[in-house]
Amino acid sequence: MNMHELYMKLALENAKGTKGQTTPNPQVGSVIVNDGRIVGIGAHLKPGEPHAEIHALRMAGEQAKGATIYVTLEPCSHHGRTGPCAEAIVAAGIKKVVIAAMDPNPLVAGRGVKILQDAGIEVIQGICEAESVKMNEVFNHYIVNKRPFVTLKSATTLDGKIATHEAHSKWITSEQAREDVHRIRHESAAILVGVGTVIHDDPQLNTRLPEGRNPVRVVVDSHLRIPLNARVLTDGQAPTWIFTGSETNEKKRQEIEDMGAKVFATDGQRVNLEQMLDILGRHELSSLLVEGGGEVNASFVSQGLANKLVLYLAPKLVGGKEAPTFLEGLGAVTMDAATQLSDLTVEQIGPDLKLTAYFPKSMK
Repeated sequence: MNMHELYMKLALENAKGTKGQTTPNPQVGSVIVNDGRIVGIGAHLKPGEPHAEIHALRMAGEQAKGATIYVTLEPCSHHGRTGPCAEAIVAAGIKKVVIAAMDPNPLVAGRGVKILQDAGIEVIQGICEAESVKMNEVFNHYIVNKRPFVTLKSATTLDGKIATHEAHSKWITSEQAREDVHRIRHESAAILVGVGTVIHDDPQLNTRLPEGRNPVRVVVDSHLRIPLNARVLTDGQAPTWIFTGSETNEKKRQEIEDMGAKVFATDGQRVNLEQMLDILGRHELSSLLVEGGGEVNASFVSQGLANKLVLYLAPKLVGGKEAPTFLEGLGAVTMDAATQLSDLTVEQIGPDLKLTAYFPKSMK
């Protein structure tokens, strides 16, 4: 490992601790080195607050002059909630900038680098690039597609069941696995279930972690069947958004909205998932955790709307052809038509296995 990689990995570590805090912005870390000494470090903590480079520059002070700054993402060049970082780097007298990954937005990629180079600053690109891109998979998808990055999450027995044939599902996995799920919820901008889950389980869809952040709760409910006493409508723990079809019950809709929830009607009798994702994207919800039943999951997969799968496998067998699986619907006709996932990783959490894989990149 050379010195550039060493300092960039430190910058990446600074950024990794902010997962879930920065949405819809990326995770970014920065390190400033002068004469072999680290004189400044920083990370972007939340939208509207200074970017990683600014925190590092403030820490470095006068020692930034003639120094090298390491940053995990190309310094921004535009005026948004904060000023352009590229201009701040120039003003601080930095002599060299080392970048892990370029800005994924094709409309602005390269502009930050151009500002730096036009000022006579040496720029090195591509150090630990793959790690930076992986860390910002949510932002990279969102900034290009203007839709949230969709993760399907499910917990099943070894024979793929999410409940018994009598709909009993508490609990399939261990406490350790369920705690890991709450960590993922904390890192997600929104969480989605179908109305069937609300009716049968009355979930809170919150994050049960110390200082955990609750995501926006999204319910797919084509015919507004949600009970008015459902906890997602009454507990006030997080915003709740109901997506329904075009032929909605206006009286029920008004009752739901009077309780503080939002109701969005999409085209058609059933919820149009693509329109729903567009709406979530317009509201800057960059990631969506789908904790639906088999039919909801199948809708996302069959329409090519899922990006990532997180599957917890418990060492249990339920059996029964009537017991539901995490992916229902008609399914593939042939093995050639099966959805091929990639980049599979397996992690043991307590007695359970956590499988993570990615859907084809051709998916939306």
